Amino acid sequence: MESTPFEHIGWIEIVFFGAVALGFGFWQLWSVNREIAKDKEEAARKQAAEQDS
Repeated sequence: MESTPFEHIGWIEIVFFGAVALGFGFWQLWSVNREIAKDKEEAARKQAAEQDS
């Protein structure tokens, strides 16, 4: 039986889309963590302003 170039295309597709999904997931995680950090800084700034007045 001769091996064809399209024999393992399913695995290539699984790996490619898995990598895309993981990349998107990590980007979302990074984005959410960045927004949480911004919100914490803003809350700390408001608290400091309230204590000063």
